[in-house]
Order: sequence, then structure tokens, then C-alpha cells
Amino acid sequence: MKRSDVPYLDDLRAFEVTARMGSVRAAAEELNLTHAAVSRRVSRLANSLGTPLLVRSGRGIRLTSNGEVLRDACRRSFDDLERTISSIRETAREDNNAVLLSCERSVAMRWLIPRLSQFETVNPDIAVHLSVGGGAIDTARDHGFLALRRLDFSLDAKWAGQRLFPETVGPVMVETMRERFAAGDYIALVSRTRPEAWDHWLSVHPEAPRPRERREMDHHFLAVEAACAGLGVGLSPHVIALDDVSSGRLVAPYGFDADGSEYGLIYRADGTLAPNAKCLADWIEGLCEAFTTNDG
Repeated sequence: MKRSDVPYLDDLRAFEVTARMGSVRAAAEELNLTHAAVSRRVSRLANSLGTPLLVRSGRGIRLTSNGEVLRDACRRSFDDLERTISSIRETAREDNNAVLLSCERSVAMRWLIPRLSQFETVNPDIAVHLSVGGGAIDTARDHGFLALRRLDFSLDAKWAGQRLFPETVGPVMVETMRERFAAGDYIALVSRTRPEAWDHWLSVHPEAPRPRERREMDHHFLAVEAACAGLGVGLSPHVIALDDVSSGRLVAPYGFDADGSEYGLIYRADGTLAPNAKCLADWIEGLCEAFTTNDG
């Protein structure tokens, strides 16, 4: 058999997922394809082999005997490909002295990125690959991976968390908004990720004026930027509004209150941090020590 006689990889992938999921519709969702596209690929594969691979069974499908043989072969092949690709990627990261740092979007944009050049100036041979994301992390990461997160979720046993600083929150606004804020003639801006934040803050500060309207933004950095544009008063974590308050672009008349949560740096629980990842972790911890000292 010639290599050119091997069916298309896309067709084999569509068949393997369909066989694994037990449904063309479920396979289409996993592959981000239409139902018709998956059916067409599986049919093309069966036609190229000259034998049916799937048959209808009630409202679902079942594999033919040849389909079961091909399913097992596909699983072994795709598993081997995944292991090989993962190994190549890990080797490439190690060879390139790269560190993958995952950080919550707003913290990355408003606090980390403006400071990252300081690290690169001192450590020009360490490449930091920054990705944004929040919440729980992928447990398949390697020892060159770090995540900066608000620790509001449970950690998998494979991961450990190093406390960095407590979360503190407060209203921020442009100076010209003070009078309207005091009169209760303001729009309360809040991140959609914490829609209850204003209710909590107002319950802690019953003397504070209530807003005439509330608006949700997709992320904290959008609420802070909207506050900078004079569109309202943003309820923001201090770390995200830090530079704007320090520069006078925003004011925080009530300061920032601890909300009981904290940020942390997450890495492998076995402590096998690669040297470059350890260097970055130490630098981040140093930044946070300075931040909490100034905050206190």
C-alpha cells in the first residue's frame, strides 16, 4: 500500500471523534464543524475503504466490526501523535529558555505588562511567553509554567500556590467626578465577572451615595478605562487601578478594602521549577512585596 493511498487525516480524525463520542452531533461540537461536514468526512472515509464503518442503531449509531478495528488503530495513532507533539513542544520550550506565564487578563494588561520590560532588561536571555486566562489551570503543564491567579478556586493536588498579596477593592473615578459621586448622580461601573461587587462594597460603606445606574463591563480593565474616560465610577481591585491612581489619572476617595480573597502564584507542587521559571517567580514575588508594602 502506498502512502498516497492512506485516507485524509481530517477524515480519520472525524471518524475517531465520532466513534469516541458515539454521536455525529457531539463530534461536530468537539471539532467545531457542522453536522453535515462530519458526516461527509466519515462517509468519504468509508467509501475510500470500500466498507461501512458506522450503521444506525435506534436513534444512535454503532460501529461495524471494521469500524471497531479502525477506531482502535486511530486511537493508538492519535495518542502517539499527541505524546510526540507534547514532547516536542516541551523540548522546544526548554531549548529556548522560555517560561510560559498565564495571568488574569486585567492584571496582565494594567499591572504586569507595564512592568515586564524591567524583567527582560535584567534577564535578556529568558523569553517570557505570556498568555491570559483566569480560573483553574490545565494540569498537563510542565515545570516551565507559572500562573498568576486570584485564588478563588480549589487547586488540583499537582499544583501549589504561593500567596502574593490580598485583594483590595474600591471605587475609582476622575477628579471631576467627585461632586457627582457625592450627590449620587453617577453610573456604577463593574466587571461582569463580579456583578455583586457593588452590593458588597455598599453594604460595607452604608454612608456612601448610591448610584443612579449600573453598567457591567466584560472585564475590570474595561471598567477602569471607562472610569478614566469619565463614563462613571469603577469598582476596581487596587492592583488594576494602581498606576492610574499613582499618576493622578484616577482618584480613590474611599481607598481600597480587603475582600477576603488573595492573589497567588501557581506552579507544580513537586517544586521542580526550571531555573528560568524560578527566576521569573522570584521577580514577581519581589514586585508584589513592594506593592503590598506601598498598599499598607
